[in-house]
Amino acid sequence: MHAAKRLGTWLAQNSDHRERAYEEAYLAESTDRYDLEYRMRELARANPQPSWMSGLSR
Repeated sequence: MHAAKRLGTWLAQNSDHRERAYEEAYLAESTDRYDLEYRMRELARANPQPSWMSGLSR
């Protein structure tokens, strides 16, 4: 049971890491400031957060 819980935790962290890496790579491909801002808004719309979390990083 404990090993299954650890495996689940590891998979969740690994998934979060992959998502974060994808987002960073996507933003790094921007061609200028306006493209970067557009991509940031696009990601924010795709992954909405509650208003009380607006200042917190993921």
